[in-house]
Amino acid sequence: MAMADRQEIPQIATELIDMSREYLLQETIEPAKRLGKVAGMGVGGAIVMSLGAFLMAWALYYGLVSLFRGVVTDSQWWVVLSRFITALTAAGTAGLIVWRMQSDDLPG
Repeated sequence: MAMADRQEIPQIATELIDMSREYLLQETIEPAKRLGKVAGMGVGGAIVMSLGAFLMAWALYYGLVSLFRGVVTDSQWWVVLSRFITALTAAGTAGLIVWRMQSDDLPG
């Protein structure tokens, strides 16, 4: 293979820079953009699901307070009982979710 002439060296260098730029765009920047979109949707979904779980626990707590207030009128223990049942339910739900996520069926 023959060496390039002095006149061809700038053209070869320019082609090398252009090819490197195209490769960089194709192999790194475009996949990173796609990954960013998917990650954004995942984070958004996690925020919405967390907010929903918080609001459901809050609704359970105030529902239990209303229920126990009608049954037990002479004591403040209904508030403690409502908080305990709500915390127990939230912890049980979180444990169930973690247990179901740890499946051996996952590809990998």
